Amino acid sequence: MRPPQIMNTQENTDHVAEREAKISALEQTIGHHFTARQFLELALTHSSYANERESACEHNERLEFLGDAVLELCISDLLFHRYPDVREGALTKMRSQLVSTTNLAKMAKNLGLDWLLKLGRGEELQGGRKRESVLSDTFEAVLAAVYQDGGFVAAGRMVEKVFANDLCAVPNQGTHKDNKTLLQEVVQQRFKAMPIYNLTKTSGPEHARTFVIELLLPDGRSFTAQGSSYKKAQQKAAELALRKLGDEEAETEN
Repeated sequence: MRPPQIMNTQENTDHVAEREAKISALEQTIGHHFTARQFLELALTHSSYANERESACEHNERLEFLGDAVLELCISDLLFHRYPDVREGALTKMRSQLVSTTNLAKMAKNLGLDWLLKLGRGEELQGGRKRESVLSDTFEAVLAAVYQDGGFVAAGRMVEKVFANDLCAVPNQGTHKDNKTLLQEVVQQRFKAMPIYNLTKTSGPEHARTFVIELLLPDGRSFTAQGSSYKKAQQKAAELALRKLGDEEAETEN
C-alpha cells in the first residue's frame, strides 16, 4: 500500500505547486498582489464546493454580489473619462457589451479562473467549469476580492488592464444593442409579439439579493436566469434566448 500513498502525496504536492504558480501568474496579469490571500481563495470557492464540505465553509456568492457593483462602477468610470464626446445612451450600451455574461466568462478563462475555481464534484461532472454563468460570477468575485484587499484603485487597475483590448474596440461597436433590446426586436419580427419577463423568486438578505427571472417567448418556450439585480437577471435570460434563437437560425440556413 505504501507506493500508492507516496504517489498520491506527490501528486498533491505537484497540484499545490502548480496552483501557486497559476495564482502568481494571475496576480501579475491583474496587477495586484494579495496581502490577504483569503479574499482570493474565497472568490475561487463555488457554493457547490462549500456545500460538499463536512465542516462549514464560505463561498463566493456574496463577493460576486459586491463585484457586480464594483465592475459596473469601474467600467462606467473608464468609459466616462475615455470617451467624453459619447452620449449617455451609447455609453450604457458600451458598458452592457463589456460586462455581458459571455464577455466576463471569456475574461475568466483568459485569466485561468476556470482551472483555479474550486467546484463540488456534482457541479464538476455537470460541466460547471465551462459554464458561462459560473465563470462570469467567478470573475466578479475575484474583482471584489481585489477591491476588499486593495480598495477601489486596485480594482480599477485590474479592470483597466484586463479590459484593455475591449475598451479600445468598443467605440466601433457602441451602437450594439443590449440583449433585452435585441431580443425584443428579434421576437417582434419572428412572432409579431413581445417576450414576457416574470420575477419568480428572490432570495438572500436585503443587502445581497438574488433575483430569478423566467423569460417567456410567444411560442411557449421559457428561459430562466438569475442575477444580483432584476435588470441583470433579465439581461442574462435574454442572452440565453438569443443564443437559442441564433442556433436555430444557423441550423435552418445549413
